[in-house]
Amino acid sequence: QVQLVESGGGLVQPGGSLRLSCAASGFSLANYDIGWFRQAPGKEREGVSCINSSDGSIYYADFVKGRFTFSRDNAKNTVYLQMNGLTPEDTAVYYCASDCVPMEDDYWGQGTQVTVSS
Repeated sequence: QVQLVESGGGLVQPGGSLRLSCAASGFSLANYDIGWFRQAPGKEREGVSCINSSDGSIYYADFVKGRFTFSRDNAKNTVYLQMNGLTPEDTAVYYCASDCVPMEDDYWGQGTQVTVSS
């Protein structure tokens, strides 16, 4: 069964850090472009970061550059999003998906809630 499962979300104070994980089963992450996305209440989903499977290049949205780091562990079939310097504006449900521009037949995780609040 093909599945993506995110974990690592939670409540953190402004300036804090979290590391999100996205574990895959049923397929190899190494063969796919993998994207991180987020959706805040009342807002549309937006792309956060994405890794290119061909050359390993990583894209970051401007609003996370210098704060978030995307990494991949092929042996664990898992990707990570290290998030530092979190602000209340980062509060959202974070998702991983099996493409940088997901289409109908791509896979999505169930999401993990990140709340940044004092």
